[in-house]
Amino acid sequence: MIKKLTIFGVGLIGGSLALALKKAGYCEKIVGCSRSEDHLKRAIELGVIDEYTLDPVAAVEGADIVLLAVPIRAIPHILKTIVPHLEINTIVTDAGSAKGSVLAAAKEAYGGTLPANFVAGHPIAGREKSSVEAAIDDLYIDHKVILTPTSETSSEAVLTIKEMWQVTGATVETLDVKQHDDVLAATSHLPHVLAFSFVNALSKSEYGDAVFDYTAGGFESFSRTASSDPVMWRDICLDNKTSILAALDNFQQDLAGLRDSIQDDNAEEIESLFLHAKTTRDRIIKKS
Repeated sequence: MIKKLTIFGVGLIGGSLALALKKAGYCEKIVGCSRSEDHLKRAIELGVIDEYTLDPVAAVEGADIVLLAVPIRAIPHILKTIVPHLEINTIVTDAGSAKGSVLAAAKEAYGGTLPANFVAGHPIAGREKSSVEAAIDDLYIDHKVILTPTSETSSEAVLTIKEMWQVTGATVETLDVKQHDDVLAATSHLPHVLAFSFVNALSKSEYGDAVFDYTAGGFESFSRTASSDPVMWRDICLDNKTSILAALDNFQQDLAGLRDSIQDDNAEEIESLFLHAKTTRDRIIKKS
């Protein structure tokens, strides 16, 4: 059982973890910390956290676990602020969608060497809403949480974080840092980038906003993630730049091939591509 959990960024991810742990009776006290007092007061009102402070140093005092659930580019500053004040056994983990940049920030904050008690993590359970009002206690049930421990990471610290996420109903797996960033760039980051770009392209239509008067289910399902937090996704694009660019290049190559098939009236090639995509998706969805 966790005696004190400190959460930086009590939004969808951090707030849902807090609610799940409260529901399970797994944490004695949950403290929230952010720059917005109004936001933290709302988290108290909703029963998401027990206490709050605007002071990062006070927030981590006596904490068993510290979760960084903030936009990725806010993590380096928070780490530099709190690391000198952490107790020796405090485990620090995060919820960032790109792990290479987070580990680099942690290494710098800790003076050039990753500590045994830093466990990089990524819950794969996002929604397009990111505020504390969107937090729910069952967000992580049957979803995956990826941990990316390094050779320096303590196995005991990994087990502690693994058990914390398992309490929420999540399935916890471990991946190599590069594999994580490459895979998530293709399966998560690319779809978000495409959704943002798709809506932007439509907004520039010669028919103006009238184009949106004729949208249906396809538009809603494809564009759903364009309602996600722009700041968070800006940071992800910048911090997982290499992997996202590679995913974009691969997609553009395939898209160009499809364009050529349409241009050439190649019905067989178009149908073959669509059939392969349908078969693949149906198989994946059925398996999940």
